[in-house]
Amino acid sequence: MTKTLSWYQGNGTNVLKAPPPFEHNENLDAAEHYIASARVRHAVNVAIALGVPLLVTGDPGTGKTQLAWSVAHELNAGEPLVFSAKTTSTAQDLFYQYDALGHFRAARLSNAETSAWPYINAEAFGIAILRALPPAEYRDQLLPPALRGAGPARSVVLIDEIDKAPRDLPNDILREIETMSFVIREVREQFPAQGKVDKRFRPIVIITSNSEKNLPDAFLRRCVFVHIAFPGAAQLEEIVKRRFADGWLNKGRRSEAIAIFERIRALPLKKKPATAEFLAWLHILHENGIEPRAATVKDSEALAHATAILAKDKDDVKQVMAALTAS
Repeated sequence: MTKTLSWYQGNGTNVLKAPPPFEHNENLDAAEHYIASARVRHAVNVAIALGVPLLVTGDPGTGKTQLAWSVAHELNAGEPLVFSAKTTSTAQDLFYQYDALGHFRAARLSNAETSAWPYINAEAFGIAILRALPPAEYRDQLLPPALRGAGPARSVVLIDEIDKAPRDLPNDILREIETMSFVIREVREQFPAQGKVDKRFRPIVIITSNSEKNLPDAFLRRCVFVHIAFPGAAQLEEIVKRRFADGWLNKGRRSEAIAIFERIRALPLKKKPATAEFLAWLHILHENGIEPRAATVKDSEALAHATAILAKDKDDVKQVMAALTAS
């Protein structure tokens, strides 16, 4: 029986004292349900064999970030260590953070020289390098509490959306990427001290880019590259089967949903919906018992769901509505 999303009425009526709790569908982004193409699998394995970063491009929502979680899951490396690039990011930010202001205040209060160590914390790339070393070779306090004393271990590092960072950042980390070492300038120490990580524990580095700007040639030469293409109907079918395994989305409903989704993606939209948005749309249909084909009925609740999730621009909404309700 079809349910209705009716927590908010939009007419001033206080239906509930509080909305129901958010219920996350863990299957939508579970690493074990990720499906990599043969090309992606080969690229991952080549990058691991050569000990170089894997640079992954593709449209937003095609699974670039989830690839890192899939690799970490299958290699039993724990959760990926994530660095999300920003327009203000520097090379140091990938390795450690130094609280200069806190250190300065402590020195002033004590009227004496104080050590910088308590004000330094390792970040994603730095954590991965430290985890590859025996605990005796670094200060345990640099790591998050959950990772202290647990090395040596291999990590997966995700540098997400590197094209958002300043252009100098990729070139500034070339040495560190090749040697898997870094220097904490404030205390003049290098990790590892001998300048080399045991190859058994060399971190696996996955770098994503939305291709918003070109990356330096020197950086590209040091990477294995793969582009994640948008999945075709057969791959979408397999993706849906894995994430909605209770039988409601049977083959007929899956075929209907995929056909509708591909019809929408074929439109000249400003922002075409990605796999993640397709799965979100199916999640709403699934939770409310709505048939996918109901989206082709004008003014239906299903059509409202489709335009809210699959279209991200007012002109795109008009196109999607017209396409779905065309006779």
